[in-house]
Amino acid sequence: MSKVIKKTISLPFELAKEAEEIAREERKTLSAVIQEALRLVRKEKLKKEFYQIQGYWSSKAKEKGILTEKDLKRYLNP
Repeated sequence: MSKVIKKTISLPFELAKEAEEIAREERKTLSAVIQEALRLVRKEKLKKEFYQIQGYWSSKAKEKGILTEKDLKRYLNP
């Protein structure tokens, strides 16, 4: 069973109204809408980090002339 921690947050009026509207439209609690939003933010941050890491290693591979899977196999099994 997961722990639940209650927090009080402050939102600008328009953002609070928008969150309430989403909750009403999706028939969810306001808490569920906020939780989903936080999960989406976390997912996007991880995706951004993944692409940054992928870009770094892609450039390293290009520096070594590794452009295809065949190049990679040749590099790993000299």
